[in-house]
Amino acid sequence: MNVCNSTTSLDEKHTGQELTNQWESINWKQVRATVNRLQIRIAKATQEENWNLVKRLSYLLTHSYSAKLLAVRIVTQNKGKRTPGVDGELWTSASDKMQAVQQLTDKQYHAQPLRRIYIPKPGKDTKRPISIPTMYDRAMQALYALALQPIAETTADPRSFGFRLFRSAQDASQYAFVCLSKKSSAPWILEGDIKGCFDHIAHDWLMEKIPMDRSIQTQFLKAGFVFDTELYPTDRGAPQGGIVSPILANMTLDGIEAILAE
Repeated sequence: MNVCNSTTSLDEKHTGQELTNQWESINWKQVRATVNRLQIRIAKATQEENWNLVKRLSYLLTHSYSAKLLAVRIVTQNKGKRTPGVDGELWTSASDKMQAVQQLTDKQYHAQPLRRIYIPKPGKDTKRPISIPTMYDRAMQALYALALQPIAETTADPRSFGFRLFRSAQDASQYAFVCLSKKSSAPWILEGDIKGCFDHIAHDWLMEKIPMDRSIQTQFLKAGFVFDTELYPTDRGAPQGGIVSPILANMTLDGIEAILAE
């Protein structure tokens, strides 16, 4: 008599292998090129302040198969790929990643609460709150960040460097040197800090000013967080730990700067 102890059916194994083969056969160069073409069109429409076109192109990008592939790849290759959200789920295998791509959709999308942890601030006694989304919610954020990034980069102040694409602290240092190295340069530097920047961004302002699907943005911002098994609401702020949060913070600061310049 033949005995089989496996609880995985042959059909499930076959489907898993098919998903693995699909993921491993992806032409990532072509995927990136497809996404880049749409991002370039979004940036051009932003420069022309054609916001209706920006909205249509952003919709095309966030619903494209290539962008979904890239979004899943982003969240499974970054530093947080082994840090689960409240559901404890991680996408470690090729079949997991391919299945996630197929399931990624905005239809009836409802973000799960964030998992709140606290990490020490260097040189300080206080701790920084970090809110960790689930893998699925991270992938959704990465997907919509792909559409928001070209808008943010096109409208950003050329002298800003924090959380900017292809910019670093070294670039900021170089710019500071250029500004301060001349005989006619200012003899002083003004340093400022926005206390709890991520924690205090007004949701109403974000909803009004950020060119993004409002229902999706609401899910990102209003998901709440879980700490010590208790659920807390998020009535303001963009969670530190979210992929889209640095972009939202930069666009908020650029908006404030524009208002002050008027």
